[in-house]
Amino acid sequence: MNFKSTIEQIMHGYHLSAEEAFSVMSNMGDGAYNEGQNTALIIALSSRDLSLEEITGFRNALLELSVKTSITSYNAIDLCGTGGDEKNTFNISTLASFVVAAAGYKVAKHGNYGVSSVSGSSNVLEKLGYNFSSDSSKLEKELNELNICFLHAPLFHPALKNVSGVRKQLGIKTIFNSLGPLVNPARTQKQFVGVYNLKLARLYHYLLQQDKKDYVVVHALDGYDEISLTSPVQYYSSAGEQLLQPTDFGLPTNTQQQLYGGETIDDALAIFKKVIANQGTAAQTNAVLANAAAGIQCFENNKSLPECVAIAKEALANGKANQLLIKLLEIQ
Repeated sequence: MNFKSTIEQIMHGYHLSAEEAFSVMSNMGDGAYNEGQNTALIIALSSRDLSLEEITGFRNALLELSVKTSITSYNAIDLCGTGGDEKNTFNISTLASFVVAAAGYKVAKHGNYGVSSVSGSSNVLEKLGYNFSSDSSKLEKELNELNICFLHAPLFHPALKNVSGVRKQLGIKTIFNSLGPLVNPARTQKQFVGVYNLKLARLYHYLLQQDKKDYVVVHALDGYDEISLTSPVQYYSSAGEQLLQPTDFGLPTNTQQQLYGGETIDDALAIFKKVIANQGTAAQTNAVLANAAAGIQCFENNKSLPECVAIAKEALANGKANQLLIKLLEIQ
C-alpha cells in the first residue's frame, strides 16, 4: 500500500496484516516517509489498540532493522515496562534488574530515556556513569562477570532516529511504548514485562506464548505497568493467568504516593541509590522485590512467589545488588 491509502485505511479503523505492518515499520525505519507522514502514522496508530498481527509485524521489522549482537545465546531475562502509565514511579524495573542479577541470574536489560515519564532506565544509568555501548564484547564481559548488561535502545535501533524527534515532540505514549519491550536485540530467552493496559497485556501474553519463552506479563488494575502492590495485578505467565493480591507475594499493600519518583531525574536517582543500598522505604523496597520475584520465577518455575521474594530480598539485604552496581561502574 502507498502512504495515502495506508493512512486513510488506518484512520477508518482498518487493522494492518502482519505483512502490511512489517512494511509500514520498515518504511518508517528506512526513511521512506517524511516527518509529517511519520507524525500522522504514529498518531493514527497510537489512538487505537494494536492487533496481534500489527504488533507482530512491527516487532519483526524493528528486530530485522536492529544492530545485531552476539549475546543472544545467553539464558538471560529482560525486565522492563512499556512506560506510558503516567504514574511517574521511580525506576522499579531497573532496580529489580540489579536484584535479579545479584541473585545469580543473567539480565540483558533493554531501555531508553523517559518519553512520557521523568526518568527512564537510560536516564538514571547515564547519571550513574554507565557507558552505553553496542559493542558485543563489552556486553559479554558484563554478562559473564556481573550477570548484567544494558542495551540502550537508540544504539541498537538507529532506524528509529527517523521518529525520535516526533516522539519527543509529542511527549505521549505511542505505539513505540507498546513495542519497546518486544524488540530487545539480545532476544532474551526469558522476559518479565509490565504493560499499561489489560488489552496490551493479553496481546503480549499471546505473542510470548507463540515465542515459547518463559515469561511473565503484568498489569496492575489501578493502571501501573508493573507490580506496584497498590492494587490487584493481572499476572500472565507461561503457566496461564491469575489475578494476584499483594498478599500473594507475602507483602503488604502500598499507596500510590509511596511509589512517586519525584519531579526530576536527580530525584529519581536519589531514590535509586537509596533503594539499591537497601536504605529505601519499605514500600519502595517491597515494590522492587515483587517485580524481581516475578523475574526470578521465570527461571524458577517450581518456586512460589513468596519464595522468589525471599531470594530477591537476600540479594538486596546482603549488599550484593549494591556491590554489583559499583563493580559495573568500575569496569566502564
